[in-house]
Amino acid sequence: MAPGQKAYPRATVKKIVKAHSKCNVSKNVDVLIYLDYVLFMQRLVKEAAIDSKQAGERNISANSIRNATLDTLTKFKG
Repeated sequence: MAPGQKAYPRATVKKIVKAHSKCNVSKNVDVLIYLDYVLFMQRLVKEAAIDSKQAGERNISANSIRNATLDTLTKFKG
């Protein structure tokens, strides 16, 4: 990523969270939400890769993503 370039649009994330929760968000909550999203996606891909290898597939398929989604969501429910 080039210097000065943002990883994600902070204002957009704040607007989405405010629209769904109907309350104001604190100063850096969008950063925490984005980091949690990135961690979730990493875990999902890792679990899907394990599922696809166990099924004997060479690549991660949509089916392996579907199978890993429920398990990953329960781990992130917190």
